[in-house]
Amino acid sequence: MKKNLVRKVRYIYFKTSVLMLFFGALGLPGIRFFEHTGDNMFDVYLNGALVGQVADAEEAENCMTRARYAVSEQSDELVFMKTELALEGREVLFGEISREEDIVAQMQAVMENSREETMQQAYTVKINDFTVNLSSMDEVQQLLQAAVNKYDSTDSYGVEMIQDADRELNVLTTKVYSEIEAKEEETQEEKARADASNLLSSGIFAVFQEAVEAVEIEEEKDLSEYNRGLIHMNFGDTVEVVESYMPKSHLSGLETAIEEVTKDQETNKIYEVVTGDTLGEIAEEHNMTIEDVVAMNETLENENSVIRVGDELIISVPEPELSVERQEELYYEEDYDADIIYVDNDDWYTTEQVTLQQPSAGHRRVVALVSYRNDSVTNTEIIKEEVDMEAVPKIIEKGTKIPPTYIKPISGGRLSSGFGGRKAPKRGASTNHKGVDWATPTGTAVMASCGGVVTKAGWGSGYGYVVYIRHPDGRETRYGHLSKVLVSAGQSVSQGQKIALSGNTGNSTGPHLHFEIRINGSAVNPLNYLN
Repeated sequence: MKKNLVRKVRYIYFKTSVLMLFFGALGLPGIRFFEHTGDNMFDVYLNGALVGQVADAEEAENCMTRARYAVSEQSDELVFMKTELALEGREVLFGEISREEDIVAQMQAVMENSREETMQQAYTVKINDFTVNLSSMDEVQQLLQAAVNKYDSTDSYGVEMIQDADRELNVLTTKVYSEIEAKEEETQEEKARADASNLLSSGIFAVFQEAVEAVEIEEEKDLSEYNRGLIHMNFGDTVEVVESYMPKSHLSGLETAIEEVTKDQETNKIYEVVTGDTLGEIAEEHNMTIEDVVAMNETLENENSVIRVGDELIISVPEPELSVERQEELYYEEDYDADIIYVDNDDWYTTEQVTLQQPSAGHRRVVALVSYRNDSVTNTEIIKEEVDMEAVPKIIEKGTKIPPTYIKPISGGRLSSGFGGRKAPKRGASTNHKGVDWATPTGTAVMASCGGVVTKAGWGSGYGYVVYIRHPDGRETRYGHLSKVLVSAGQSVSQGQKIALSGNTGNSTGPHLHFEIRINGSAVNPLNYLN
């Protein structure tokens, strides 16, 4: 009985303790009882760190919003930080949740540790594919003004930032202006307003009459009356300026930006060859060596490579990131040459010409409108000149007829002997070869290289059987060592017409065709004239 009493006392004690703990828990602010509805208590993690426990996810989101606000209040600039929120839920009968202030404080500490570099207001200047970031619009203005000042020694031109009407976003572009241009625009606007007022008060016919009376015949200006010097400037590249936010480390210092934008950089350009160009002149004009030009162009083998009008060459041109285009009125005196006068002769070929009058330089004083892109002249227009001594032009009479062409006189064949000096192939043969030889079997068809009149057809001593043809341009072709002649002297033949068969006659070492082209009686290398 005593044992049962002890057990009963222990049971009452245990039950009483449990009830006291239960009712005591009801009085604690962090202890809550939950119903059986699934996950009802959540551990809150921010960037992987445990910051407290909440009863629902919305409470965690509210705490993070408060923590973010608290961190951002500490800086006037934009603040970026890592905030990855994660919740782990579980179901409990009762549990202790964290105070909201404690969770906010824990989150704020985690955010401070993961805070990224402060972002600040900046301005990005874009020039083609080049960009530079500056800290203020004043620095942008100074950068662009530095590009202008490089070519404006009088400080007459400024840079205005204007809204780009073609862009939907807030993008600024630029306009280079001068005080003179601004005053002229203002004067024109005032005049337009005055004309409009007169139109309303006096009627259209009265205004028209006043305009007619105001017209004065513009007198031709003297050389001294022209504005000499810089008269217009603008940027040669599109400039765009946009506001942005970025880390301070991404910003450039003003001096560095000015150097990057205004310093000449080596840029590849395409140059089209014009009449009279040589590789040396092209290289010198662009401050390059011939070796550099050859190295940049795969079509050129060496400094002796032939270039033709219209060929396009890659050259290196020093240009800044931001190009400046300008116009200047310049006065200068010069000796000048008159344009060549050509007299056409329809009876001559285009390869024929004769100088009828030798030239003589003249002298003149000039005001010219010269256009530049950076330091390179892009155009020169003479707007006023006074000639002290007229230039005498060169007069050339030239042919207009297209000259005949020359083709290889046989099909196939192996070039067995070239033009010019050689070792005599046999006794009695010439050491100065006046044509070229193609080794080919006897009986190969020989065609007229060009149309003309046969002047000789028959035996030609060392040549063996030969055919000579006189052509309309005065040249002559010769075909030697033939086995059979198929034409006769005085006969007209056309280009490609069969005139003979190849052979091994005369002073010959084997079956071949000897072929010559003669100009004014002198033998030339036929390979230089065949198409």
